[in-house]
Amino acid sequence: MQEDVQYYMNQCLNLAQSALKAGNPPVGAIIVFDGKIIGKGIESGKSTGDITNHAEILSIRDAVKNGHSDKLHLAQMYTTHEPCIMCSYMIRHHKINEIIYGTAVPYVGGFTSKFNILETEDVPKWGNKPKITGDVCVEECNALNSQFLELLSKPK
Repeated sequence: MQEDVQYYMNQCLNLAQSALKAGNPPVGAIIVFDGKIIGKGIESGKSTGDITNHAEILSIRDAVKNGHSDKLHLAQMYTTHEPCIMCSYMIRHHKINEIIYGTAVPYVGGFTSKFNILETEDVPKWGNKPKITGDVCVEECNALNSQFLELLSKPK
């Protein structure tokens, strides 16, 4: 694995651990442009009660807030989980060039599910589909998922 891919996925795993500590699914996402992190997101839908607070969406919002909306079409998104349908829509809307993710989300993933929003070319305004690489640091991502499932199964 390339050294920079490992570095960026480690950043996502650190963000995912923060999400887990707050009681959220362990998802962390970053947006990288020209070797620099321009947006970060920590899953917080459960803790905030706002289902749109997925790590991928928050990383895009952060990049836009930081003045980088014009760079998103040239950027890479790194995330511990395959972007879901909702996040995939936002990724395609902003034309993010490349997605690197850890573990697949089979039922609602925007790439591996039957709702393959990341690869469709049926929406003309979305342009070219992003380059997608999955199963990066998959063991670490799955270990965090196991910790989250343990938390959910504990009596309150």
